[in-house]
Amino acid sequence: MCALCGVLGGPAHWTESAGAPEAFAARSQPHTRQRERQAQAAVLNAVLRHYGLGVGAWAGAGWQLSTRTGRSELVDDLGRLWRAAERLSGKSCDPLDEGLLAALERVPRP
Repeated sequence: MCALCGVLGGPAHWTESAGAPEAFAARSQPHTRQRERQAQAAVLNAVLRHYGLGVGAWAGAGWQLSTRTGRSELVDDLGRLWRAAERLSGKSCDPLDEGLLAALERVPRP
Protein backbone atom coordinates (compact mmCIF):
# COMPACT_ATOMS: atom_id res chain seq x y z
CA MET A 1 0.00 0.00 0.00
CA CYS A 2 1.40 3.42 -0.87
CA ALA A 3 1.50 6.20 1.71
CA LEU A 4 -1.46 8.00 0.15
CA CYS A 5 -3.67 4.89 0.35
CA GLY A 6 -2.66 4.45 3.98
CA VAL A 7 -3.64 8.01 4.83
CA LEU A 8 -6.91 7.74 2.94
CA GLY A 9 -7.80 4.51 4.69
CA GLY A 10 -7.10 1.40 2.68
CA PRO A 11 -8.66 -1.94 3.59
CA ALA A 12 -8.45 -2.67 7.31
CA HIS A 13 -6.40 -5.58 8.60
CA TRP A 14 -8.27 -8.07 10.79
CA THR A 15 -6.27 -6.86 13.82
CA GLU A 16 -7.87 -3.43 13.62
CA SER A 17 -10.50 -2.86 16.29
CA ALA A 18 -14.18 -2.53 15.54
CA GLY A 19 -15.12 -1.13 18.95
CA ALA A 20 -13.91 0.41 22.18
CA PRO A 21 -11.37 -1.66 24.11
CA GLU A 22 -12.36 -2.67 27.64
CA ALA A 23 -9.58 -0.52 29.09
CA PHE A 24 -11.23 2.65 27.77
CA ALA A 25 -14.74 1.54 28.67
CA ALA A 26 -13.65 0.74 32.24
CA ARG A 27 -12.15 4.22 32.65
CA SER A 28 -15.13 6.00 31.12
CA GLN A 29 -12.82 7.62 28.56
CA PRO A 30 -14.20 8.31 25.13
CA HIS A 31 -12.98 5.82 22.56
CA THR A 32 -11.01 7.40 19.76
CA ARG A 33 -8.83 5.88 17.08
CA GLN A 34 -5.88 7.88 18.41
CA ARG A 35 -6.27 6.47 21.93
CA GLU A 36 -6.60 3.00 20.52
CA ARG A 37 -3.37 3.42 18.53
CA GLN A 38 -1.58 4.70 21.64
CA ALA A 39 -2.73 1.67 23.61
CA GLN A 40 -1.66 -0.67 20.81
CA ALA A 41 1.75 1.04 20.62
CA ALA A 42 2.27 0.62 24.38
CA VAL A 43 1.58 -3.13 24.20
CA LEU A 44 3.66 -3.54 21.04
CA ASN A 45 6.59 -1.70 22.60
CA ALA A 46 6.45 -3.91 25.70
CA VAL A 47 6.85 -6.96 23.44
CA LEU A 48 9.24 -5.48 20.88
CA ARG A 49 11.61 -4.13 23.55
CA HIS A 50 12.61 -7.78 24.13
CA TYR A 51 13.92 -7.89 20.55
CA GLY A 52 15.67 -4.51 20.67
CA LEU A 53 12.95 -2.78 18.68
CA GLY A 54 10.37 -0.05 19.14
CA VAL A 55 7.29 1.06 17.25
CA GLY A 56 5.28 4.21 16.75
CA ALA A 57 2.17 5.10 14.79
CA TRP A 58 2.89 6.37 11.29
CA ALA A 59 0.59 8.48 9.10
CA GLY A 60 -2.46 7.45 11.08
CA ALA A 61 -2.64 4.05 9.43
CA GLY A 62 0.68 2.25 9.56
CA TRP A 63 3.54 1.65 11.97
CA GLN A 64 7.18 2.71 12.00
CA LEU A 65 9.34 -0.07 13.40
CA SER A 66 12.85 0.93 14.54
CA THR A 67 15.97 -0.66 15.97
CA ARG A 68 18.04 0.89 18.75
CA THR A 69 20.65 1.86 16.12
CA GLY A 70 18.13 3.80 14.02
CA ARG A 71 17.31 1.35 11.25
CA SER A 72 13.61 1.51 10.53
CA GLU A 73 10.90 0.09 8.34
CA LEU A 74 7.36 1.26 7.63
CA VAL A 75 4.64 -1.39 7.77
CA ASP A 76 0.98 -1.17 6.86
CA ASP A 77 -0.54 -3.36 9.57
CA LEU A 78 0.21 -5.64 12.50
CA GLY A 79 0.37 -8.74 10.30
CA ARG A 80 3.34 -7.30 8.42
CA LEU A 81 4.88 -5.83 11.57
CA TRP A 82 6.01 -9.19 12.93
CA ARG A 83 7.76 -10.23 9.70
CA ALA A 84 9.52 -6.86 9.63
CA ALA A 85 10.49 -7.25 13.31
CA GLU A 86 12.13 -10.58 12.53
CA ARG A 87 14.02 -9.05 9.58
CA LEU A 88 15.26 -6.04 11.55
CA SER A 89 16.16 -7.92 14.72
CA GLY A 90 17.53 -11.05 13.04
CA LYS A 91 15.56 -13.08 15.60
CA SER A 92 12.42 -15.16 15.50
CA CYS A 93 9.59 -13.34 17.30
CA ASP A 94 8.12 -16.21 19.27
CA PRO A 95 5.15 -15.22 21.49
CA LEU A 96 5.88 -18.21 23.73
CA ASP A 97 9.57 -17.39 24.25
CA GLU A 98 10.24 -17.87 27.98
CA GLY A 99 12.49 -14.79 28.13
CA LEU A 100 9.78 -12.65 26.54
CA LEU A 101 7.09 -13.97 28.89
CA ALA A 102 9.32 -13.31 31.90
CA ALA A 103 10.03 -9.76 30.68
CA LEU A 104 6.32 -9.11 30.17
CA GLU A 105 5.56 -10.27 33.72
CA ARG A 106 7.80 -7.46 34.98
CA VAL A 107 5.97 -4.75 32.98
CA PRO A 108 3.74 -2.66 35.29
CA ARG A 109 0.05 -2.89 34.45
CA PRO A 110 -2.22 0.16 34.47
